[in-house]
Amino acid sequence: MHYYRPEIDELATKIMEYARWRAELEPVPMGGTATAEDLRNELGPTITPDGIGGLAALKAFTDVLAPACLSVDHNRYLSFVPAAPTEAAILFDLVVGAESIYGGSWMEGAGAAYAENEALRWLTDLAGLDGNAGGVFVPGGTVGNLSALVGGRQLASDRLAELGRPRPERWVLLISNTAHSSVPAAARVMDADVVALPTDDDRRLRGDTVAGALDRYGDAVAAVVATAGTTNLGIIDDLRSIGEVCRSRQVFFHVDAAYGGAALAAPSARPLFDGIELADSIIIDPHKWLFAPFDCCALLWRDPDVARRAHAQNADYLAFLDSFGDWNPSDFAIHLTRRARGLPFWFSLATYGTDAYAQAVETNLEVSAQAARRIQEAPHVQLAFEPGLSVVVFERIGWVAEDYQACSERMLADKVAFVVPSRHDGKPVFRFCFVNPRTTVDDIDAILDAMA
Repeated sequence: MHYYRPEIDELATKIMEYARWRAELEPVPMGGTATAEDLRNELGPTITPDGIGGLAALKAFTDVLAPACLSVDHNRYLSFVPAAPTEAAILFDLVVGAESIYGGSWMEGAGAAYAENEALRWLTDLAGLDGNAGGVFVPGGTVGNLSALVGGRQLASDRLAELGRPRPERWVLLISNTAHSSVPAAARVMDADVVALPTDDDRRLRGDTVAGALDRYGDAVAAVVATAGTTNLGIIDDLRSIGEVCRSRQVFFHVDAAYGGAALAAPSARPLFDGIELADSIIIDPHKWLFAPFDCCALLWRDPDVARRAHAQNADYLAFLDSFGDWNPSDFAIHLTRRARGLPFWFSLATYGTDAYAQAVETNLEVSAQAARRIQEAPHVQLAFEPGLSVVVFERIGWVAEDYQACSERMLADKVAFVVPSRHDGKPVFRFCFVNPRTTVDDIDAILDAMA
């Protein structure tokens, strides 16, 4: 099975035909879901002692398994944070798999690391980090946040050692009460405590609140975490005031911009991120709003040496790699083995150019503004919160939670849209998240009509 036999030719042709068809399909199918029993009854066993053959396995996927998955890149998939990978990124993902690149060391993947670093440099430049900054692509925001916070703890520990002060019995992470769930999850892995700080009336964490918490917790604080684009509402914390407090207190400042950081590419939105250049680490997920396929999170470090001290693995069999270059991607996060997952993002950037990315993000921002206007004009819905970035949250007047749920299920069953309920201030709401430049005002109108 490790040799290219003649029958593989037909399979390769069929797979390439399917991949090309799916990449150029407009619109893509909504897809759906199914129970395990349904799939079992329709497919029967696919893993057998003799194998069912590549063509049969491909048919099982295309005819049964793929339709039982939702298409996150559908123009009316507006729940959670969708994705909209470019055609170039999708196709190049095939190349990455075919190339069998190990993306953990410079020696084994110098070309891949160089290309990924170009894409990372574009992001660090957008954020305003200096020329010494660098990073690595990791699977997603959860791993990115965890890796960053471990780096923050390392820096805090080093600083206390230099000052001759003891380490705390338990480390503390200061976050806002709107921080992403992955941050408390990271704290559990680190066996650290989380202090969720209150936000102001506009739901932004501010520097004076952080300063008060630093006065209280002192040397126990490993890092302060701000959010640049909360998942539920798209809110950006007061990065400037938080960053200035952290810098004056020599406390590690991490910004979770997994969703919102893509808006740095849009000139109209860049002023909203004032102060992000003060961060010690940032995460931005290209698979969310920068049109890369899953999975791809950029973890950016102001000082990559902090990451090396926290994450570089040392072993006799690895020492050979350190003689080739000084940039091993495995040194900058919690991983050793890694796929060169940043390459499809790099290829797309190289193919279309950064101006096209700016225009695509601006398109999403404009559509979200148009959606807000449509909601304001419609008699049966009303905005629940002033839109932030490309997130629009609204209420269906007169409905209770069960009505929201029933409507969402009906729209999915009818292939109208995938829009699931959320909650805001304890009340059920609908939430649009626009990251797909193919989504139009006509799509919004169709969804609002289905809610009438």
